[in-house]
Amino acid sequence: MMFLRVSLSLAVTACASLVAFADKDAAIQPSIATTGTASISESFDSPLSELIRVAKGDWKSSNGVLTGKEVASDHHAAVLMLQKPNRNSVVRFSFKLDGMTNGFHFSLNHRRGHLFRVVVSPSKLAIHLDKDKKDPKSKVLVLDSDEANFAQDTWYTMQVEMVGDRVAVQTDNGAKVEASNPKLDTDKPNYRFVTRGDSLSIDDLKVWEAN
Repeated sequence: MMFLRVSLSLAVTACASLVAFADKDAAIQPSIATTGTASISESFDSPLSELIRVAKGDWKSSNGVLTGKEVASDHHAAVLMLQKPNRNSVVRFSFKLDGMTNGFHFSLNHRRGHLFRVVVSPSKLAIHLDKDKKDPKSKVLVLDSDEANFAQDTWYTMQVEMVGDRVAVQTDNGAKVEASNPKLDTDKPNYRFVTRGDSLSIDDLKVWEAN
């Protein structure tokens, strides 16, 4: 009887651990930044904030979730922008790859164009330094990558920290990437979500100023 109780206890603990590492709005401890009160906290329970702008695709909030998908006539990935200028900040959000969607980018620009992006695929998490479109010799540089497991139709939480020339990214299922590059230490006009495929769901979006 004692063995049965111990076995059941271990099983419950294991199940709880699995839930904790694939969840919405999971708490993630910052690794390179210190923060105060969130300057933006968006649960998508009401009409979209004026700070949120659709650049490409079809983005709608319904039942407390923001969902974006491509529009064929755009001939472009779906792009959503959070129009908050930033330099040192922390962003955390929940995401779900719907249907056959095989990933998305969380992208930051500088005033002259693309800067860097966090690249999410079902099996990998990475930080890419974007190429300079004005320089024909420029190429995308993979700053760091980590194996991951992001199943379709499952909620996860991601946190992105940007402090000076450093970027650190964590997800609640244990994937981590971190990089530094002098180009990262610059003003950024907004935050961008970029996706292809069936659709991407976003929720629990929070932004903090970082120290």
